[in-house]
Amino acid sequence: MAKPRLHLDADASEADLEQELLKRGHDVTRTPNEWMKSDADDEIQLRGAAEHGRTIFTFNTKHFAELAQRIIRHAGIILSPQKKKNPKKIFKALDRFFKETTAEEMENQTRWLSDWEEKDKEEKK
Repeated sequence: MAKPRLHLDADASEADLEQELLKRGHDVTRTPNEWMKSDADDEIQLRGAAEHGRTIFTFNTKHFAELAQRIIRHAGIILSPQKKKNPKKIFKALDRFFKETTAEEMENQTRWLSDWEEKDKEEKK
């Protein structure tokens, strides 16, 4: 089973988050890069991530939830509400995503970042 590969869309594209995940040995890219322009719309970002076998992470929940209904073939979408933009929590949850999820499990799936945050809460009990 293949390890997941992640792409941070334009809304979630933070160099610090990318660098922290890369330091942990995770395969991460972000918008912009050599295959994704900074002004790429959401659909182009989703399709580009899929072409590169990458699950996309975004704070743009409304648009990507709608796209998931239309574009059923992709490498996965992870949604997180903008209000939860806490860098440490996001990093921790994405680190857990990489450790507990395979690329195959994410194919054509739309999941919430909270799926990995909740596990962290359960462990503290």
